[in-house]
Amino acid sequence: MRIFRETNDDRIETPTILTFGVFDGLHLAHQLIMSRVVERARALSVPATVVTFDPHPRAVLHPQTAPPLLQTFEQKMEGIERLGIDQTVVLNFSNELSQVSAEDFLLRFIFGSLDAREVYLGQGFAFGHNREGRFELLSRVAGRLGRVAEDVPEVLVRGHRVSSTMIRRLLGAGRVNFARRMLGRPYGIESRVIEGRKIGKAQLKYATANLKPHNTMIPASGVYITLTLVEGSWRRSITNIGHRPTFGGEPELTVETHVMDFDRELYGEKIRVRFLHRLRGEKKFESIDALRDQIDRDYNRAVRYFQMDGVRRNIAI
Repeated sequence: MRIFRETNDDRIETPTILTFGVFDGLHLAHQLIMSRVVERARALSVPATVVTFDPHPRAVLHPQTAPPLLQTFEQKMEGIERLGIDQTVVLNFSNELSQVSAEDFLLRFIFGSLDAREVYLGQGFAFGHNREGRFELLSRVAGRLGRVAEDVPEVLVRGHRVSSTMIRRLLGAGRVNFARRMLGRPYGIESRVIEGRKIGKAQLKYATANLKPHNTMIPASGVYITLTLVEGSWRRSITNIGHRPTFGGEPELTVETHVMDFDRELYGEKIRVRFLHRLRGEKKFESIDALRDQIDRDYNRAVRYFQMDGVRRNIAI
């Protein structure tokens, strides 16, 4: 997939079929939109294009209320490429761009320099100055220019509309199973392994990799069954998120992962962690022995989880 930072880059292939939006998380609704773009682009033998924004518009306009992102920029680009998109145009979102009216945005960028013949937009998405642009405007402008505009229906999971906001709420409550259904995959973070206090192996029998996540959206504190990408393979693991209250507490949130049946130092390496199931919330134990006993139970529950037929069929480890 080709990635461009300017809409006037002469390497961008036009005309095109496209969609535009923030696309944080690349959840099922985003996937539906992009599958439609790819389908139509293949039918017409033109490039399938995504136009997105970096940084997140709220981070520029209202930084105090900007949401934690579900993906890093690199994760989002990798995900877009996996969905079959040929080229992605990344617009630098700035105060200047925020002043462009919705109609001017369409005329200058979408139907102008990108020469979109068909545009597919998620229901409810707003764009342009003061978020004045809606699908109705897109449809009018497209019709005036002899182009096609289509709004893609929303996706529901268990009666709930799939959205990045909803997924953040689920992760913030530790409901990684429900979030996985909306994402169409387990929620994942990537991180560098940093040196920690060496508590795990010394006092708890379980060596852990201490992580400094690149992602800003971290699931709720607790203990999770996870998969960890190490040396090119997804390995069974258990991940703890919290403040280590039994050891006096940490001022900053800590994330540490024990990779099962693996014994090698990972300091400085980049790893990825996928959250499959929450075992329990964080708790302060009366003693280290009590914590160690609980960790033994957590470990055994994780072993049983990975032995379940449905898990073994759906997860390649």
